[in-house]
Amino acid sequence: MSAPPKPLPRAERVDVMLLLEGTFPYVSGGVSSWVNQIVRGFPELTFGAVFIGSRRSDYGEMKYALPDNLVHLECHYMHEFPAPPAVATMAGDPAAFASSAALHDAFRRSREDRDPAGATAESGRLLDTVMPLLSDGKGLSEQAFLYSKASWDDITANYRERCTDPSFVDYFWTVRIMHSPIWMLLRVAQQLIPADCYHTISTGYAGFLGAILRRVAGKPLLLSEHGIYTKERKIDLFQSDWIRDNRGVFEKDPSQLGYFRDMWIRFFEAMGRMCYDAADRIVSLYEANRLRQIADGAPPEKTCNIPNGINLPRLAALRALRPAEPPKVLCLIGRVVPIKDVKTFVRAMKTVVSRFPQAEGWIAGPEDEDRAYALECRSMAVSLGIENQVRFLGFQKIDELMPKLGLVVLSSISEALPLVLLEGFAAGVPAVATDVGSCRQLIHGLDEEDQALGSAGGIVRIADPEALALACVELLSDQARWTSAQQAGIARVERYYTQDMMFGYYRDLYNTALEQGRAATAVTPGAPRAPHG
Repeated sequence: MSAPPKPLPRAERVDVMLLLEGTFPYVSGGVSSWVNQIVRGFPELTFGAVFIGSRRSDYGEMKYALPDNLVHLECHYMHEFPAPPAVATMAGDPAAFASSAALHDAFRRSREDRDPAGATAESGRLLDTVMPLLSDGKGLSEQAFLYSKASWDDITANYRERCTDPSFVDYFWTVRIMHSPIWMLLRVAQQLIPADCYHTISTGYAGFLGAILRRVAGKPLLLSEHGIYTKERKIDLFQSDWIRDNRGVFEKDPSQLGYFRDMWIRFFEAMGRMCYDAADRIVSLYEANRLRQIADGAPPEKTCNIPNGINLPRLAALRALRPAEPPKVLCLIGRVVPIKDVKTFVRAMKTVVSRFPQAEGWIAGPEDEDRAYALECRSMAVSLGIENQVRFLGFQKIDELMPKLGLVVLSSISEALPLVLLEGFAAGVPAVATDVGSCRQLIHGLDEEDQALGSAGGIVRIADPEALALACVELLSDQARWTSAQQAGIARVERYYTQDMMFGYYRDLYNTALEQGRAATAVTPGAPRAPHG
């Protein structure tokens, strides 16, 4: 009989409360590793964490041992809805729903607005009006939303005026499902232990919780976006098959999204704007993403770049364990999920093996997040006749893995600033990656000074297995070129992407936010911008 799970740590207050959606400590990967790194990097601070997940059954045991200074952890699951309030006949407050309608109108206008920061500020002012109405007994309470005539009138009016899908039933339930987390997150915010500042690692539900806490508690909110949440949710929503589209075959325009798919995209865009408005500082990993945040409504003066950093001494020690010649081992390190496009890596290995029969392709990452996709990837290797050359290793420790590799390979369709490339460079392993996120910057350099260090591998377009394979073959066929790429990667990570640099930038942000939080002020901090990015 298995032992009962250990109780989660609880505290009365913390210095920094982390707001985490679908990541640490229950999901492994780059963002989770970063969270673990940040908490351990500031042992003088106490951290708490709110984990927001889908369903409890979607997660197993913790993937990380909790740091000693993470003294509070609570978990909330968006798809495990609590029992709704008792059904009651209610007239409702039309004025309250008019305030909500004004906020929704502002979000719709903001999609076309030429002043995205101004539109974000307008949405924030309207949210200040709406937020107090969401509490129990108020005009936009959960009970009023579910049961009042004013709510019904609002939903039916919006359907008639805006919905292009013929199914009112699907529209009605989409609206209900979409908005139900609002009251759940409001209860989380109202019951959360005190913190001197809040730090959300994305927009989305965690970011919206941060926006609520900024207003409820009046303490500073920091936002660090590794990837752009709205962009990643769009990719997910484009691929989702659970979203209904009831238009007839002759009504569908391939160039236009179905109404409900677009509705979900607009919902996550709106949550992003609310988080941008509430945040005191908005951090991206590199300049292209900072500009994307601004285009999506982030006020430019709040934004800054802080690149990821790695533990250089620990990883540099792995170089001494490498063989004299680079092994013909290509490794994709990451979760086996569609956004990593593992299938393109598997297809590329067919070409690599035709050139180097002794080559192996390793896939080092968990397969439990999307088991159906993982099975498809395994089946593809079998169908291509390379099941003996493509190995699915599951989660692996970087320190044990890196000395055995000839190349780190990323075939992703979306990335931010992937830690795995930096870890590979520090350990002496060049990389081939798709042209997404900051991968081009990491491999070829950002500015003239950075580019002078040389190329640390190759960049190819997404979903092109032949190009990916050829780039890998070219590096592994020419040891002088491989060695040059190795040295460029080492030089780049040592100059720009060390853990100490990253901790220094975050120490400035935390110190400013904590000072203001402890003084219970709402002044936007003005921490210096990190110089590289």
